[in-house]
Amino acid sequence: MIFRSRASDPHSFARTGTLSLNGIEIPTPVFMPVGTRGAVKSLDSDDLDELGYELILGNTYHLYLRPGTEVLEKFGGLKNFVSYKKALLTDSGGFQVFSLNSLVKFKQEGVEFRSHIDGSPHFFTPEKVIDIQRSIGSDIMMVLDDCPPGDGTVSRIKDALDRTHRWAEEAVNYWEKDKRNQFLFGIFQGGTNLDLRLESLEKIRSLPFSGIAIGGLSVGEPRPDFIRTMEGIASSTDRNRPLYLMGVGTVPDILEGVRNGVDMFDCVLPTRNARNGQVFTSQGKVNLRNEKWKFSDEPMDPKCECKVCKRYSIGYIRHLHHVKELSAFSLSTYHNLYFMKKFMKELRHSIEVGNFSEFFVKWKNLYERAEISR
Repeated sequence: MIFRSRASDPHSFARTGTLSLNGIEIPTPVFMPVGTRGAVKSLDSDDLDELGYELILGNTYHLYLRPGTEVLEKFGGLKNFVSYKKALLTDSGGFQVFSLNSLVKFKQEGVEFRSHIDGSPHFFTPEKVIDIQRSIGSDIMMVLDDCPPGDGTVSRIKDALDRTHRWAEEAVNYWEKDKRNQFLFGIFQGGTNLDLRLESLEKIRSLPFSGIAIGGLSVGEPRPDFIRTMEGIASSTDRNRPLYLMGVGTVPDILEGVRNGVDMFDCVLPTRNARNGQVFTSQGKVNLRNEKWKFSDEPMDPKCECKVCKRYSIGYIRHLHHVKELSAFSLSTYHNLYFMKKFMKELRHSIEVGNFSEFFVKWKNLYERAEISR
């Protein structure tokens, strides 16, 4: 079994567990840094090992275009290519097909699109994206799905469900012929229409996927609709399989996800925000580019034990961002991923000792307010 549940919160759907991926044991809930093109931006594999990340995410669309499957197969997969020996999840690339291309053509067999790099034509089918992910060598593969926009009409969402469900069946049939120690996750859609969400969830639950993912949330819908949708599906999810909320990684959204039974998260925000001068701390969000830090010899977070906070002042990190030194990106990113690792560990502990409700309120209040000014 890929997933074992451990402790649960009596007042919500929050739980802890263990994700077993080819000999790698990963405690959940877990946050996965995003390494879109085979690298977590501004960090290297030594940094990821030092930080203790045992599961990261790669992007099928981007890796398919560059470096391409021939290169990946030559190196024996992405993990050998980048010298990262832990676990890897790859998405199907479907979201990027729809978000980066204006000339997408749906067909019965799949989706036709043009490369955002050179305009060359390409065609993704459920089978092809599995073949690409086999070349990548990921431990968890995602199926091709149709992710409608956050403001999609009911008609558009129903079309997405039809494609998503049909492609899911085709993907499962293809995967089961040759699993290769790779796990396959299904994705359910439905926008913020709860009836369609539950319809899609029921269909994906009926198929023998290793895990189930919530797709098409955090794509521009109002936050109250996000929360309402998460609450509406929580009691209908399969508690015997891991639940993955795709593309979500803010502190408030992780809290809402865990409260409603989510085990896995990924998001570019901790790394993207770091490169834009915003770091996460035990006291809330901090804008490093703010003039008030110019003469400060304090660390970015006085309670943080990461190597950046132990050595450098926030005044110096602010200077690096101000003059656009490349080390500003790597130091801030390292800190943010250290914060996320520690935050998830403390979140798991709160569930295990029975104070998740207090943990939820504390961090939600911290991260739904403006940047701090200590």
